[in-house]
Amino acid sequence: MASRFLALLLFSLFFHTQSYSQSDPQATPAAKQLHQRLYKLMQRGIMFGHQDDLAYGVGWKYEFGRSDVRSVCGDGPAVYGWDLGHLELGRSHNLDSVPFDSLRSYIRMVYESGGINTLSWHGNNPATGGSAWDTSLAVTAILPGGSSSATYTAWLDKLADFMLSLKAGDGTLIPVIFRPFHEHTGSWFWWGQHQCTSMEFRTLWQYTINYLQIQKHVHNLLFAYSAADFNNEKDYLERWPGDDFVDIIGFDLYQSSSAADYQHLLRERLHVLQEVAAAHGMIPALTETGLERIPEASWWTQTLLPVLQDYKLSYVLVWRNGRPDHYYAPYPGQASAEDFKKFHANEHTLFLEEAKSIKDKAESPELKAESIKPKAKS
Repeated sequence: MASRFLALLLFSLFFHTQSYSQSDPQATPAAKQLHQRLYKLMQRGIMFGHQDDLAYGVGWKYEFGRSDVRSVCGDGPAVYGWDLGHLELGRSHNLDSVPFDSLRSYIRMVYESGGINTLSWHGNNPATGGSAWDTSLAVTAILPGGSSSATYTAWLDKLADFMLSLKAGDGTLIPVIFRPFHEHTGSWFWWGQHQCTSMEFRTLWQYTINYLQIQKHVHNLLFAYSAADFNNEKDYLERWPGDDFVDIIGFDLYQSSSAADYQHLLRERLHVLQEVAAAHGMIPALTETGLERIPEASWWTQTLLPVLQDYKLSYVLVWRNGRPDHYYAPYPGQASAEDFKKFHANEHTLFLEEAKSIKDKAESPELKAESIKPKAKS
């Protein structure tokens, strides 16, 4: 506990004494504002995020304005996750059957309501045409000069077109957090640890970002580096592409056994994450987590929250509510719904309404990060 407290203290001191540079020196004004806002919000609390929150939930799909999270606690998530899988194929829907035209609308709704969007990409295997879970070797084939490099470049063109199509009502390019090649320390995706060398992964990451920025002039993105399994700082940074190519660091961890085991592992990895964030000037986040079907009635306040409140994080995102047997946020009547209301009301968590109010204040140029103080919730 003493070491965790020291790490938190050092991180807080680092935040107030260091200047943070964004990875893209040509980032749009809105992207720069998002980067600054993430730091300021982190001083207030941890934002709650949910994958595909507006698109569908348990027992419903594509009902305008509906959200399982809002139906339970009367407030929306502060962070909304989406996925771009199948965009590279020119499909009209992503791999979770969300139309890309609708996805653009959801992203705009979130941005204009004061929320934050983050995009992952379960892209197909560019060397074989299989899914993202096809672990046939692909990275060497898509790097410049490789047999599938033209295919991958064409995919990046489609990705760039989508990112540049994300516009608010006033024409502003909407800033989003882009989280490519996530869970790369695992080996279940074609970009995983056993599917390419460390150098190949770093080259892939750098090539992807450079192509989007230099060749396609995409400057409305913040880049998130999101691991899976790791034991220490050396493990976490083994495939690090460099500070100039990352803005946000995180990892994905789901509860798959006991609550005690999950809490122990979560604490160990958050401790490492916080140390890396302080050393490299990065925004830390728990980029995916959750307990499928949430059978533990007090999971939010007795399992997740006691760990989160010991660390300074930007956000925590739980996965999607895809089916009655596959969901990670409560819906009305679900076993953990009442506890989730307590989680929402806790002073350490931020949902949409409070994050929006802080956004309005953060846009004032005279506001300093130190002036944002925690406030009690009703």
